[in-house]
Amino acid sequence: MPIDVTGCGNTLDTSSPAASRLVLDSLRYWANDLQIDGFRFDLAATLGRGRDAVFSPDDPLLAAIRDDPALAGVKLVAEPWDVGLGGWQTGNFPAGWSEWNDRFRNRARDFWLRDVADARSGGVAANGLGSFASKLSGSSNIYAHDRGPLAGVNFITAHDGFTLADLVSYDHKHNLRNGEDNRDGTDDNRSFNHGAEGPTDNPWILDARRRASRNLLATLFLSAGIPMLTAGDEIGRTQRGNNNGYCSDDEISWVDWQLDDEKVALLADAKALIRHRRENPALRPTRFGATGRITLSATDMSWFGSDGEPMAHDGWNDPHRRTLQYLAASTPEVEAFNRVLVVVHGTESAITVTLPEHQGVSAYEVLWTSGDAFDPTPRKPGDRYDVLGPTVTLWRVS
Repeated sequence: MPIDVTGCGNTLDTSSPAASRLVLDSLRYWANDLQIDGFRFDLAATLGRGRDAVFSPDDPLLAAIRDDPALAGVKLVAEPWDVGLGGWQTGNFPAGWSEWNDRFRNRARDFWLRDVADARSGGVAANGLGSFASKLSGSSNIYAHDRGPLAGVNFITAHDGFTLADLVSYDHKHNLRNGEDNRDGTDDNRSFNHGAEGPTDNPWILDARRRASRNLLATLFLSAGIPMLTAGDEIGRTQRGNNNGYCSDDEISWVDWQLDDEKVALLADAKALIRHRRENPALRPTRFGATGRITLSATDMSWFGSDGEPMAHDGWNDPHRRTLQYLAASTPEVEAFNRVLVVVHGTESAITVTLPEHQGVSAYEVLWTSGDAFDPTPRKPGDRYDVLGPTVTLWRVS
């Protein structure tokens, strides 16, 4: 390729038969000789650029990797961008590929962190519930309908950038030790320190950080799509505000397995969310949903406001509305019929939520909440309960 589109050199011209063959031979070796289950392709848009350096979802190499019999069953995950012209290609890879969903990451961070920070300073959320709901239900606005929600790999953090613990503890990157005068690493972190930059003993700030961490984890594991958890986030790993720690082969980038009570509690919540995702097929549909009805050919999705009434059209874009109830059902031809209700409240103000009435629903039972301890007694449609602060609650539906 005549130009560098990776930003780190060594850009292969994969339109060349020799380079294309090198890629395929390498993948076959790793998959078959070394028994690798799948690949995450860094800067994968580069692989889809032809001789003119323009990306195409129909690029022969992308199809060849997907269709190679020697790679059958191997997972193919694209980081769907590079730094070249037209490099951002989220949603544009062909069927058979999954893609990192950076829009999911950005919207989740905005909803739980930046919007809450703006509200504290008297501002109003930049986006309504609609864009958040689309990410919660699999990002059908990004991925073609025939690809389904499994085309998207949802994530809150990755190997570069802030860890989960630092995302809720720092407003700014702290990379001075890297020797580049804090110029390295992204400035677009969408983080919120909740009142103090870095470590603090303030119990109110620590409590807000705990809840924000759990809300972000819940959004990841209760959303349709493929969840990706960065190693150490489940135990609150910190890089002390460094969002470009790859160059630090020391405690900044290591995982500390000495767990205090807070880390043990966070780990327990992460395990619980993973277990509920596994036990409730409604949380992992294989196709996009049909809104507002039960069907044997697709997942059912019904949306309600805090009052238990169906979401009105104008409610989706109202920045003052921050409470959403999402009733989802599984895809019956794939797994046993199952329904759950996910209730999201995105402000630090208290609110009373009315559980929705819906066809065939007789009771709701709390499975998990990021909020305070909750009465596990089953409740009926139309029952009301109070939510104090930003919270995600998962209900079993019967």
